[in-house]
Amino acid sequence: MSDEQRRLDLADFLRTRRMRLSPEQVGLITGGRRRTPGLRREEVAQLANVGVSWYTYLEQGRDIHPSGEVLHSIADALQLTPAERQHLLLLADQQPRVDAYPPDDEQVSPALRYVLDSLNPIPAYIVDHRWNYLAWNTAADRALLLSQGEPPYEHNALWRMFANPTSRYLYYPPWEQVAQRVLAEFRADSARFADEEWFKRLIADLQRVSPEFRAWWPRHDVRGKADAEKNIEHPLVGRLMFEHTTLQVPAAPDLKVMIYTPQPQTDTLAKLQQLMEMQEVAVVLP
Repeated sequence: MSDEQRRLDLADFLRTRRMRLSPEQVGLITGGRRRTPGLRREEVAQLANVGVSWYTYLEQGRDIHPSGEVLHSIADALQLTPAERQHLLLLADQQPRVDAYPPDDEQVSPALRYVLDSLNPIPAYIVDHRWNYLAWNTAADRALLLSQGEPPYEHNALWRMFANPTSRYLYYPPWEQVAQRVLAEFRADSARFADEEWFKRLIADLQRVSPEFRAWWPRHDVRGKADAEKNIEHPLVGRLMFEHTTLQVPAAPDLKVMIYTPQPQTDTLAKLQQLMEMQEVAVVLP
């Protein structure tokens, strides 16, 4: 991303992290009620052992260059998670630069497509750096209804989560929990593309169509990707329970392979095989 966009995102991230902490959480004693929530800038500076003016410049998006040691002190003061700490370092330009965006027409090789097909009846798909679905196998389409997209971003995972009604019926636990987690992962994953015009259009369109996105995006929550359980409430076969794994493609590191492995000691695999035997039909959700 451009230096200006990076500094603005850094300022926003620091501000949102500061506002979520109370003095009591960091061991400070206050003299009564405050007009606004969160820590003050001078309190963060004190906890991080940096100058107040200097820290204020960071939150104002000024062109200053903190060292890694100082950034880790600020991360400690703000009680950042490992994913948030990595995000802070990226926004502060303390990670290796990426000289160019991946190409707009990222390709899935025939070998990767063969891998997807060979995984049936286990759902698997591939996304690019924009979280667009580039390819998927039959099991993924039958279980996750990937072909039932919503324009104008029919094949984008974030748009699907917030703008496609299908997602509200598929995900368990409740959609709100899943959507907030996905949004935090997307924020962390896409930080270095934040000033890309396509990215800006997607964010603007999501803010227009989704009240939840409008409310949650300003929080600047970030979360790293990790293997996790994923549960789907399928309209035809009921509950599907998976272990979700993300694999990176060495030859194209901005492509990710998502694999949904049926949890053992559940009937998920049998239900997937049942879906594979069905005729291809569109599922109409209420």
